[in-house]
Parts: sequence; structure tokens; C-alpha cells
Amino acid sequence: MLKLSGVSKIHVAGEVQTTALDRIDLDIDAGEYVAITGPSGCGKSTLLSVLGLLDVPTSGDYWFEGRNVSGWSESRLNELRRGRIGFIFQSFNLIEELSVFENVELALEYTGMPARERKVKVAAMLDKLGVAHRAKHRPSQLSGGQQQRVAIARALVAGPAILLADEPTGNLDTAHGDDVMRLLRTINAEGTTVVMVTHSPAHAAQASRTLNLLDGRIIVDALRAA
Repeated sequence: MLKLSGVSKIHVAGEVQTTALDRIDLDIDAGEYVAITGPSGCGKSTLLSVLGLLDVPTSGDYWFEGRNVSGWSESRLNELRRGRIGFIFQSFNLIEELSVFENVELALEYTGMPARERKVKVAAMLDKLGVAHRAKHRPSQLSGGQQQRVAIARALVAGPAILLADEPTGNLDTAHGDDVMRLLRTINAEGTTVVMVTHSPAHAAQASRTLNLLDGRIIVDALRAA
């Protein structure tokens, strides 16, 4: 499904060059649940951004669902990303001026889906995530756990093939964090490929595969024992 070959990412600031990713080779199959771990600054979030077509490698090739997208324009990457990839972030990234329902519906605004169908899909997703009763509330009126549930609903409402999560429990207490992890396991069990960046060894252990990064390289690629 996803394949990186010799992918490097170098950030340049003036005369300073920083290697975020260093010749990464990686294959992720459809339906996998992959955790990316490692110390701060090791390249975890950069790798997730490359996988999500939010950032482009400095060198190397990236095949997304069989297509080599290296060198594609931003508009082509946006079109490919739309509806195929869902994103969950540590900071929720909900829009305060919009209701819960409107935040989730926003993910469908540019799909060409008729308004009536959008509303049916959003209502069903909010119900599935257990926040239908909060549909008319603003994000600030919700707990952190509820906000993350809304963010997950927004990420899933278009039916993406892959869900990318960057520290999805980072702003949550233990109970709400565990709740989000249960949701991610359920989402994966239903067939969605999940790739998650986490600092938590306990949360990483719940994935079926763990990648450990150090200095922009994958130093461990391990499957969870059955």
C-alpha cells in the first residue's frame, strides 16, 4: 500500500542543514497497525508527514497505492490525499467557530457529495464515536476526550483507506487516552490501515508492528508477538 525507497528529508535554514530522514526504506501493507516511536527529534513526525503527502522527500521515491508520487505537484498530491488519508493530531485542530457537526462535515465539503448525503454520513459517524449528543456544541464546550473523538470522526467520515495519528493521546489524561487507543484498535480491526506516532511504549505495544527511529533512520522494525 505504502512504500518508501531511499527516502531522505533535509531541512535547510540558512547555512545549516538538518537531516530529518536518512535513506528510509519502508513497506506498509493495507490493514496494518504501525506504531512509530523514538526520542524527540528523531524524525517521527516528518516520516508521518511524508506518508500523509503533507511533506515531500528531498530524495528517494514514495509509492502510494502503487503510484510513484515523487515529484508530483501540490495540487495533485492534494487531490490524491483527499478522501484517502485521515489525520488525527495531538492538538485536535478543531475550529472553534464551528459546531461539532460542522467540524466533521468540513471534511466532506470538497468531495462533491450532496448536502443531504453529507449530513447523513456525519450524523452516523458522530453516533458511532459516541458524541452525537454534542453535535451542536462548540469544541470549547467539550472535554479533551470528546474533542479527540470529534477529531477522529472528522478523520474517518470520508472513509479513508489510511489513518495517520500524531501523538493522538498526548493532550489527554490516562483514561481518555486509553479510550482513544481502544477506538484506534477498533478502526484498524474494521480494515483501516493505522500509522501512529507515539512516545508511549504501552500504546506502541498495542500496534501489530513497531518502528523505532533514531537520527532519521529506522533502527528497529518489529512485529508484535502473537
